[in-house]
Amino acid sequence: MDSSSRSHECLELIIGGMSCAACAAHVEKALNKMPGVNATVNYATEKATISESGTFSAKDFIKAVEKAGYSAFTDGDLDSEDGSQNSDTGIGELIGLRRRLIICAILAAPVITLAMIPPLQFPYWQWLSLVLTIPVVVWGAYPFHRAAFLNARRATTTMDTLISLGTLAAFIWSLYALFFGDAGRVGMTHDFQLLARPGDAASHIYLEVCSGVTLFILGGRYFEKRAKVRAGDALRALAEMGVQEVTALRAGQEVQIPIGQLVEGEEFITLPGEKIATDGVVVSGISAVDNSLLTGESVPVEVGTGDQVTGATINTYGRLIVRATRVGSRTQLAQITRLVEQAQAGKAPIQRLADRISAVFVPFVIVISALTLVIHLFIGTPVTAFTCAVAVLIIACPCALGLATPTALLVGTGRGANLGILIKGAEILESTRKIDTVILDKTGTVTTGNMELVSVFPPDDLGVLKAAASLESGSEHPIARAVTQAAASKGIMLTSAQVPADFQSYPGGGVSGTRDGQQVLAGNRKFICEQGAVISSTIEDVITEYTRRGETIVLVALGNQVKGVLGIADQVKETSAQAISLFKELGLTPVLLTGDTENVARQVGQQVGIKEIIAEVKPKDKVVAVFRKQGRGATVAMIGDGVNDAAALAQADLGIAMGNGTDVAMQAADITLMRPDLLAAVDAIRLSRRTLKIIKGNLFWAFAYNVAAIPLAALGLLNPMLAGAAMACSSAFVVGNSLRLRSFKPVKSLS
Repeated sequence: MDSSSRSHECLELIIGGMSCAACAAHVEKALNKMPGVNATVNYATEKATISESGTFSAKDFIKAVEKAGYSAFTDGDLDSEDGSQNSDTGIGELIGLRRRLIICAILAAPVITLAMIPPLQFPYWQWLSLVLTIPVVVWGAYPFHRAAFLNARRATTTMDTLISLGTLAAFIWSLYALFFGDAGRVGMTHDFQLLARPGDAASHIYLEVCSGVTLFILGGRYFEKRAKVRAGDALRALAEMGVQEVTALRAGQEVQIPIGQLVEGEEFITLPGEKIATDGVVVSGISAVDNSLLTGESVPVEVGTGDQVTGATINTYGRLIVRATRVGSRTQLAQITRLVEQAQAGKAPIQRLADRISAVFVPFVIVISALTLVIHLFIGTPVTAFTCAVAVLIIACPCALGLATPTALLVGTGRGANLGILIKGAEILESTRKIDTVILDKTGTVTTGNMELVSVFPPDDLGVLKAAASLESGSEHPIARAVTQAAASKGIMLTSAQVPADFQSYPGGGVSGTRDGQQVLAGNRKFICEQGAVISSTIEDVITEYTRRGETIVLVALGNQVKGVLGIADQVKETSAQAISLFKELGLTPVLLTGDTENVARQVGQQVGIKEIIAEVKPKDKVVAVFRKQGRGATVAMIGDGVNDAAALAQADLGIAMGNGTDVAMQAADITLMRPDLLAAVDAIRLSRRTLKIIKGNLFWAFAYNVAAIPLAALGLLNPMLAGAAMACSSAFVVGNSLRLRSFKPVKSLS
């Protein structure tokens, strides 16, 4: 692959060894130092996304990351021989972290208990505490010490630097007091202090600080890691939805093959209860397909010959033969997975502020800790100075700050994927907050996009409908299908023998033929008049009324007299009116945009509650309509589904594509809805805004925590062990707050 082609591809690396946002900042800085490289590193997903790679290969980037002191792998490196993916790696790390946490908890519990409850301090209790603390500090906190040492060699600092300095300082102080001071004497006791107070430096030990801080930080890391694994459940579920084997039809024989060997154009069989192997078209068979895993729709969709089906959906009851149209990375499931991965790996603009602060925060805290030590040595005792300095080191770790944005983004986009809402990038969240106008394409978005017979005159005369249907059954026009389907629903059964032998179609006009020795015409007014048929005043009144209602008129003439009128319309979706009402509740002004006539557009707008109508717009002018709205100060969301909507979707501040639409529209949009339902668009905006609100709440509490906690620690108002517990709790709060997005509920349809 040459450099030009490579530079346009996104490369993802899985980064190992990161413990906080500062680590992610170091890796990102190391990658971006390489000429022509644009990389972002996400601490929550533990991935580096390289959008511009210059002339470098994956191996070059891995070397750069390793030089920075971390490990890096590609997805291919972590795939095992049996095909299991790197998600197992995170679970393995979680198990190892849990084992380390449990052992440290068993060892640290007696140390903390003895230090906090003086009556339990028997002779030589301090030496037992030392024996129990040594493995906690040496083995339990080893990941912190190792990371701090590697960072020191590179003249950098991270959260691990603070933890390692704090615990080692407390441990070394305790060793000095035990071996060279009075703390090792038989019968020595001391009270547990919530505040730093003056005392004899040589008789004070901090073994409970070493053990407690290590335990709390390990606990925080464990719950943080578990939250990451849980937050990634949606993405793993998507990856696991695909089938591994498929029954292909080759040379008339049923052959069981791995899914990777299936090629486009090949036919395969799906039995009842099985997942459909890949995207395709039904060649034969009738069934209902359960799309709930992919789109969130709870009601199975009926399919038959010629209908499109999607890979990983479930065939409920019939045997289907399907011709594959997309395989491998081109399937809809693969595209959805990529979109979710890209969104989770991205960074919202608000996160970049947190990243910049985290990068300089640790050195700043070390300086504050040193100043605290010096000042308290001048104005107080060594015990007070040491206690305050260690408390500052431990409580100020910016872990919560680094987790605030990516964990919420991880959970929010994962929940969206569960509901069939694909948010392309983190920056989209900001867009949903600002929009005040939503422009909706009519056909296929607000309406079903399928023509239906809605009016018949005379209303009780099936003869008119039967005569029209016998002619229209010979045509493939959408209006013809609407007429024949309506006839079938009323019990009028038509066969090919009933199609007139002299059937003739007039494009743009209508159809004609002879039935029971009489000429029959069906078409628009111009065509009927050209054929010499007479329109009575009664029929004229009906035409006027149907036209006022926005219906497409089909006149039916027997002989030279118009006997009936059929009204055809594109039906409004059942949930569109409810969705428009909810858009208004969200503070959005709805606008209907269509190429249809003013009458039709007004009728649809009236049904769903849209007052502002832009009608008779040519496809190329849709983008102009969006641009004009923006020129008047509106921040616009555009919702559409067709090729002619793609430019408008791209022009809008927020583009939302209906998943039943074209690939072009989906590629141009910022959010793709896998359900062809406007309520999904409401859910997309609600979820995006809720995610952004969670992010802001996380950042506020993370900032507030550090701003409030550091002065308290510096003034001696916090014991170092309590500082460690508070720091771990702040991270747990941020992660727990983000996990609330897993309970996000979609709007229920009232229809």
